Amino acid sequence: MEYASEQEVEKVVPKIRALQESMNGVLFGQSELIDLVIIGLLARGHVLLEGLPGLGKTELVKGLSKSLGLDTKRVQFTPDLLPGDITGNPVLQEVDGHRSFVFQPGPLFTNLVLADEINRASPKTQSALLEAMQERCVTVLGETHSLPAPFFVLATQNPIELEGTYPLPEAQLDRFLFKLEVTRNSAGTLEQIVMMRELGQEPVVEQAMQPEEFTEILEVVRKVYLPDVVANYIARLVTATHPGESEAAQHLKFGSSPRAALSLASAAKARALMHERPNASFEDVKSIAAAVLRHRVLLDYSAQVDGVTVNEVIEQIVDEVPYQTQETPKTLKKTGV
Repeated sequence: MEYASEQEVEKVVPKIRALQESMNGVLFGQSELIDLVIIGLLARGHVLLEGLPGLGKTELVKGLSKSLGLDTKRVQFTPDLLPGDITGNPVLQEVDGHRSFVFQPGPLFTNLVLADEINRASPKTQSALLEAMQERCVTVLGETHSLPAPFFVLATQNPIELEGTYPLPEAQLDRFLFKLEVTRNSAGTLEQIVMMRELGQEPVVEQAMQPEEFTEILEVVRKVYLPDVVANYIARLVTATHPGESEAAQHLKFGSSPRAALSLASAAKARALMHERPNASFEDVKSIAAAVLRHRVLLDYSAQVDGVTVNEVIEQIVDEVPYQTQETPKTLKKTGV
């Protein structure tokens, strides 16, 4: 396999910096959240944003689409939304004097889908996204249709405590690379918003790169080197989320799937590139562990009664698992670069 060279990394990093600068002008005081969203996209993953209404989740996604110049469609998820409303439906049309069903693509046929308030739709409609998010295609009446490349779902959801929400199925949660929590702004940030924005006025977003430049960055991310020791650390970290495998996992009913390990690897490589390195490191994995794992584990009843949170359990697991063990290979950097 060909690995990314330092020259390739140096070439694409300025474009990533331009994207970060553009997005920090959309959402004030949320640089860490913005970096994680960008890492999620660079890792070719889908991102779930959770937070109370009005915190800027939708504006963040809309700003991303403008910065990247990608074709974007927005779906407002409501209780009456049907699966065909997002995947598309066959429509009876007359072609060459004969009537036949012709497939009419739905809003999923785009590069970036904004699934707004995804947990307000019924579980049946939520499940219609499963095939699209995993296989980048949809099947309607036995016929499979490929989605455009690249394809991302950036979904927003309100906390489950709010009225009119349905919990996302575990199978669909597992399709999201990251679950990110959008928190409220500080008083200083609110002052900045009041001074620089008006109610109902959208921020002006500069396009940071062309779509083909974004595709080039995705290819460089794929070539970032993942050392054996980091892969071993990822495997042990995911294993530690299962009951009986670590002390912290005693609070969990279920652990993470193998898809969590693949997600950690992809996101670690994306973060390494963002930090101008051709090699993923332990620190890359540790920094994105909570975002990858928090929606892939399930607290048991006793933990919920005791007030233990998922974030606390993930933090304990990360603290418990050492970077290396005596059996771990010592190779950290690739050769020939």
